[in-house]
Amino acid sequence: MVRFVLAVAGLLLLVPVTAESQTVVRYVRFAAGERTAYGVVEGQSIHELSAAPWASPARTGRTHALGGVRLLAPVEPRNVLAVGLNYRSHLGQRPVPAYPGLFAKYPTSIVGPEEEIRLPADAKNVHYEGELVIVIGRRAQDVPVERAREYVFGVTAGNDVSERDWQQADLQWLRAKASDSFGPIGPMLVAGLNPDDLLVQTRVNGETRQSERTRDLIFGVSEIVSYISRYVTLNPGDVIFTGTPQTTRAIQPGDVVEIEVEGVGVLRNRVTRRG
Repeated sequence: MVRFVLAVAGLLLLVPVTAESQTVVRYVRFAAGERTAYGVVEGQSIHELSAAPWASPARTGRTHALGGVRLLAPVEPRNVLAVGLNYRSHLGQRPVPAYPGLFAKYPTSIVGPEEEIRLPADAKNVHYEGELVIVIGRRAQDVPVERAREYVFGVTAGNDVSERDWQQADLQWLRAKASDSFGPIGPMLVAGLNPDDLLVQTRVNGETRQSERTRDLIFGVSEIVSYISRYVTLNPGDVIFTGTPQTTRAIQPGDVVEIEVEGVGVLRNRVTRRG
């Protein structure tokens, strides 16, 4: 089940949302039979859109029941960036960083709600990392901090799945962070929330393992977007994992991991093993 707050009704749902706007709009990407599309959620209905939400779409006139479709990852990013060590509660004995510590995940790591986190056969120490995920809405290059929110379309929930032994052993975090299915996001893309003060929670088999607000991020959303844009050109639909709070533990095949971001809903994935 996807839990969410009802969206407002009417044509305002298709109006672009600025950082200062209080209008909250919920979008999904979904499959209905052989058809894949974006849509805007009103109550228990999805109103299909002609294009991605940031591309000034029109409504196609097709409507689907929210419970009658399969929700997909809410975007298909070209770039998947991430920030590490971005909560003091996650630092342990490490010093507070002077700038955002960046790494990349592959687009092939992205999966949606209810898809499986498939552990490679030789992965022995895989952890969940519940996070707020930023979704970019405009091409962003060398963006100043004070304008960075103009380039954020909305947010979703994410799980930066991480193999801790590989993080220590490998030259880079490619296997540890970017393996297939190691980047669940969803269930919705939400515009109009204040990303700088949202509750992020992680549950494993119903037990709460992480719970902290994004106001505790060391580097907030505007700082992250501005900093990344100095080095990597961000495009509409790109995503940025903002960091995980507190501590993490290993997950095993059969576990069910839920990441809930306030106002976004619950991202639920079952853990399995390949092969």
